[in-house]
Amino acid sequence: MHKGIGFAAAAALLAAPASVPAAPAAPAPRYDTILRGGTIVDGRGGTPFTGDVAIRGDRIVAVAPHVAGRAAREIDVRGLAVAPGFVNMLSWADEALIVDGRSESDIRQGVTLEVMGEGDSFGPWTAEMKAKHLARQADIKYPVQWTSLGDYLSFLERKGISTNVASFVGATTLRIHELGEGDVQPNPAQLDRMRALVREAMNEGAMGVGSSLIYAPATFAKTRELTALVAEAGKCGGMYISHMRDEGPRLLEAIDELTQIAADAHAPAEIYHYKQSGRDNWGKLDAAIARVEAARARGLRITADMYTYAASSTGLDAAMPTWVQAGGIEKWVERLQDPAIRARVLAEMRSASAGENTKIVVQEPAKVLLLGFRTERLKALTGKTLAEVAKARGKTPEEIAMDLVVEDGTRIQVAYFSMSEENVRREVGLKWMSFGSDASSQAPEGVFLKSSTHPRAYGNFARLLGKYVREDRVLSLQEAVRKLAALPAENLGLKERGTLAPGKLADVVVFDPAAIRDTATFEKPQSYAVGMRHVFVNGVQVLRDGDHNGATPGRFVRGPGWNRCRTR
Repeated sequence: MHKGIGFAAAAALLAAPASVPAAPAAPAPRYDTILRGGTIVDGRGGTPFTGDVAIRGDRIVAVAPHVAGRAAREIDVRGLAVAPGFVNMLSWADEALIVDGRSESDIRQGVTLEVMGEGDSFGPWTAEMKAKHLARQADIKYPVQWTSLGDYLSFLERKGISTNVASFVGATTLRIHELGEGDVQPNPAQLDRMRALVREAMNEGAMGVGSSLIYAPATFAKTRELTALVAEAGKCGGMYISHMRDEGPRLLEAIDELTQIAADAHAPAEIYHYKQSGRDNWGKLDAAIARVEAARARGLRITADMYTYAASSTGLDAAMPTWVQAGGIEKWVERLQDPAIRARVLAEMRSASAGENTKIVVQEPAKVLLLGFRTERLKALTGKTLAEVAKARGKTPEEIAMDLVVEDGTRIQVAYFSMSEENVRREVGLKWMSFGSDASSQAPEGVFLKSSTHPRAYGNFARLLGKYVREDRVLSLQEAVRKLAALPAENLGLKERGTLAPGKLADVVVFDPAAIRDTATFEKPQSYAVGMRHVFVNGVQVLRDGDHNGATPGRFVRGPGWNRCRTR
C-alpha cells in the first residue's frame, strides 16, 4: 500500500510561500586589473591611442580601445601614459639589491628590468675571488652565498626584489677566475676553460659576455681572447656588450675592434654608454655614428646604450696607467708608495699622450667630483672637487689622486665632467640607442647615505622623458618608449617583454607625460624622480599612486641560452 506523506507535513507544505528563483550571481571578474582610459604607448613606436590594458596573473591579456568585462581592480588612468616597463641596460644594482630589494630609485622611474654585468659579474667566483670580494667591501656588507652567476641571480629572486634582474657574464670575471688579476695571457688550456665558463653561464641564463676594457685587468685581454669568449655566447644566442677600450683619442679604433669581434664571433654587439669623452674628442661624433651605421649596413647587429648626462662616473683608476694596477687594488696601493714607481706614474699622467680622464685630473681638476670613499675620515671630502682637495693639501691634483687611492685602499668613485651636452642631445635620437643608468638602484636612506652618487642613479630615465621628450622635443614619446622597452628587450632576445600586447608578461608602467622629470642634481643626487604613478612587475603592482608598496615580484630573467647551451 502506498504511504503518502503525513497530514502535518502536507499542511506545512501548503502553508509555505512559493519559492522565488534566486537572482543570478554576478559574473566573476575576468581580469585582475584593468587600466582604463590611458594613452597607450605600446613600445612598438606607433601612434599612441586611448584605451585599456587588462592584466590576469602575470600576463597582459587585452589591449584595446575598450576592454569589455570586469576586473577585481580597475584604475582610472585617463590623461596618463601607459607603457611597457623600461629596461636598464647598464645597472650596478648588484650589491644594492642584496641589502634593499625594493630598487626604489629605478622603480620610481619605471624600470622593471635591471641588466648587470659590465665586465664584472657576480659569478662565476672561485674561493679566492669570494675572499677578496669580502675583504674589499665598502659601505654595503653582506655574506657571499653563491658561486655561479645563476646562483647569484636566483639568490636575489628568492630573497625578494621588486625589479626583474638579468646579467651578462663578465669577461673580467672569467679572466680573474682562470688567470688572476695580473698582466698575463691565457695559454690554450686556460682559454678553453674560460670558454667553458661562458657556456655554463649561458646555460644558466646569462645574456652574453660583457667587457670593460679600460680597466685592469680587463685591458690586458687581447682581441683574440675576447672573440673566443663571445663566440661561445653567440652559439647560445647571446650577445657581446662592451665598455670599449677607448672612448677618447682612440674611440674610432675601439668601435672597429668591437665590430670586428661581432663579425668574427658571429654575435650581435652593443656599445656601453656611447660617448666621446674629452673636449678634444667631441668632434668625433659624426665619424663614430658612421662607424656604427656602416657595420649595420654590412649586416652586423650593432647597437648602443647611453645615460642622459654630460658627466661620467667611474674611479680614479680610469686616470692612471693600467700597468701600475696589475695584480689588484692591493698591489696598486703598494706600488703607489714606491717613490720610483710614483714618479713614473706622475710622468705618464702628465704626458701629452695621456687619456681623456687623466687629462681632466691633471689639467681640469675642478671637473673631477669626489663621490665615494670607504674610509670614514675621508668621507668628509665627499662632494668636493679634486681641485679643492689639492689646494687644501698643497699638492698637484695628480699627486692627490694617488694619495687618496693609497689612503682609502679603493679606486674611489668620482664624476668626470668630460662630455658635450650637444652630443648627448644628438645621441638620444639615434634609432639604435637604448638607455642604461650605469649606476646603482637605491633609496636616500640607511647605508646608501654613507656615500654620494651620480644623479643618473635617480634620474636617468625620467630625464629622457622630461627633458629630451617633453621640453627639448628631441624625440617623440612613442620613440622614447620604444628605446626604453622594446629595443633593449629585442636586443636581449626577450620575446615575452618589451611591448604591451596580449600574452606578454605584465611589466607595465603608468606615468604623467606632462609631469615626469628628474629632480636629482650633482649637488643633491639622492632625490627621487617624479611623475611615475603606477608600476606593475609580472602583473603585481609595486608602485601605487607614486609610492612603493613593498611588493617584491621580481624574477631572474634568463637569456636565450638557458637550459639549451651545450656545456661541453
